[in-house]
Amino acid sequence: MQRQGAIRKRQGFKGQKLIVLPKKITTEFLTRDPVTRQIYITDIGYYPKAAFHYVDRPAGIGQHIIIYCMEGSGWIVIGGKRIELGPSQFITIPANSAHKYGANENDPWTIYWFHFKGEIASFVVDLILQRSRTGGTTYQPALTYDENRIKLFEEIYANLEKGYGQDNLRYVNMIFYHFLSSLLYEDKFSHTDNRQADDIIARTIQQMQRKIHTVTGLKAFADFANLSVSHFSAVFKEQTGYAPVEYFNHLKIQKACQYLLLTQMTVKEIAGELGIDDQYYFSRMFSRLMGYSPLEYRKRNRSAR
Repeated sequence: MQRQGAIRKRQGFKGQKLIVLPKKITTEFLTRDPVTRQIYITDIGYYPKAAFHYVDRPAGIGQHIIIYCMEGSGWIVIGGKRIELGPSQFITIPANSAHKYGANENDPWTIYWFHFKGEIASFVVDLILQRSRTGGTTYQPALTYDENRIKLFEEIYANLEKGYGQDNLRYVNMIFYHFLSSLLYEDKFSHTDNRQADDIIARTIQQMQRKIHTVTGLKAFADFANLSVSHFSAVFKEQTGYAPVEYFNHLKIQKACQYLLLTQMTVKEIAGELGIDDQYYFSRMFSRLMGYSPLEYRKRNRSAR
């Protein structure tokens, strides 16, 4: 797992995996292709029980790094802080950041790791770091173990072993997008019922879906969440980016699109099915969100199917 800087570690770890993409592939394809140039992997590896693993990069390196600890433990020094890393935790190291890290001697870590670059890589890293800055802790969020996340790594690695054909490189880096999204949006990736049961906003959105055919106001949703209207509105918008009623209307329009494409229902019937008595109000709301009237949307999208 090295590009620059001093590295001291035992020569190899039993069962390790490591691929460093050739510079020629990076410069002649990955940085030029419209798909891959956004984010692309430069190195990938898996180190099981990596005793004596140690890296010291006083000037950092030109790639961003993600290290996901599966078992055991290790440590990292970055930004003047020493951070302990244990099972089901990952660390994000921005490019050109001075750092050093290593496995704990008595319980060496097992890690999956990526080096990556790209036009939007810094933006994605910033998103990850913003989500991990809770309780004064940075860089090091915890993750619920999910076998599907490991399968994404294995799919990327197995396909890189097959070579550097252009379609193959696009495929693995599109999977890498999915891997990154699993770090950013774990609640959506893991599909963990218990996690969603504890998330009042997720449960409220489920309630919105159940009430999609009704007229339900802000207070009813706040009551369902057992929060005051003002507090509920603030929390909901913080998590979704939308006010609750606006979000509810988006769900209604999403359902309306399905009715327009998959049924012969009239606009008036669809409005009524969604709990909206005034079909003209419904049409105006639909046009504002979709850019077309309901009938224009039906005509355009049915002809394109």
